[in-house]
Amino acid sequence: MTKTILPGQTIGIIGGGQLGRMMALAAKEAGFKIAVLDPAMDSPTGQVADIQIVAPFNDFHALEELAEVSDVITYEFENIDATGLEQLAETSYVPQGAELIRVTQNRIYEKQAIAEAGVPIANYIEATSYEEFKEKSNQLNFPFVVKTATGGYDGKGQQTITSVEELPLAEPLFQSGACVAEAFVHFTKEISVIIQRNVHGEMTVLPVGENIHKDHILHKTIVPARIEPRTLEQAKEAARKIASHLNMVGTLAVEMFVLEEGDIIVNELAPRPHNSGHYSIEGTNISQFHQHIRAICGWPLREPKLWSDTVMVNVLGEHVAPLASRIAHYPNWSIHLYGKEEAKHKRKMGHITILTDDLDQTLKEIDESGIWPE
Repeated sequence: MTKTILPGQTIGIIGGGQLGRMMALAAKEAGFKIAVLDPAMDSPTGQVADIQIVAPFNDFHALEELAEVSDVITYEFENIDATGLEQLAETSYVPQGAELIRVTQNRIYEKQAIAEAGVPIANYIEATSYEEFKEKSNQLNFPFVVKTATGGYDGKGQQTITSVEELPLAEPLFQSGACVAEAFVHFTKEISVIIQRNVHGEMTVLPVGENIHKDHILHKTIVPARIEPRTLEQAKEAARKIASHLNMVGTLAVEMFVLEEGDIIVNELAPRPHNSGHYSIEGTNISQFHQHIRAICGWPLREPKLWSDTVMVNVLGEHVAPLASRIAHYPNWSIHLYGKEEAKHKRKMGHITILTDDLDQTLKEIDESGIWPE
């Protein structure tokens, strides 16, 4: 069943973070109303929504309440109850369904799905206990990374192992349940491909971004990614294969490693708008958030076009004060802050987007601003 959702109708969003906020702002431009479910009274999305439901994400009565006031339901993060979402989809219009959430919540299911789509991934083993992990560990060369199958983000829930002596370092991870251990990939770049697909199966791909991380948190995205044309086509084709295999609706971010010879290996999936796609608000003719709204509402998708080289830089808690003191010096910077009250260390508070005709000079300007010390 597919529907066309029209301006004036209400889009329900599960999750009140910054992704939901930017989704809501894009929807409001087209005249939609917004309802949000989030445990926090003053969530970033709640600040711009028409209707707020303040309750835990696993509160099925609250989900039913969201359904009653919404004509279509989407989500802005993947750590929601897949079973509850599946139940909701039986009586409400949830075009994305629950299967994509179920798969991407679990690294074991995710890796199986990527492999089934015919896309390369790093060698890995899966284990339900530390004892099983020890028995299977000789199937991988050192170093390798052990990750919890569920939970974990921004580098949390994982441990690098470089020798037999270090195997016990992974034991605490199994307290959370099953884990995967992945062969370490010697890569030259990290890139992400954001693919979007509407309820009619139409797909578009945003210009591919090159990602630079600090302390396992995305620091900046450079668009277009500085990769060879062959790598670019391989990356986009991998994303199309995965999106088609999963029959996904909405937005899927496919994070990849670029190997020395230019081939790609898929690292992980995010079934929602992604931090590395924030540049698209100013950098392209259709942002990931506008396109997501079109996709779930049954509208035709627009072919994305990049206006110029673009850099997106994350603003964490420790960057807010230095940014505020330097705003006057950078008129070409587009500043986005997410409405989070407390600027905690390493907390994502906002981002900056810079369109440029001199990429090297812009990267130098960012480094010399003093906002993001090395």
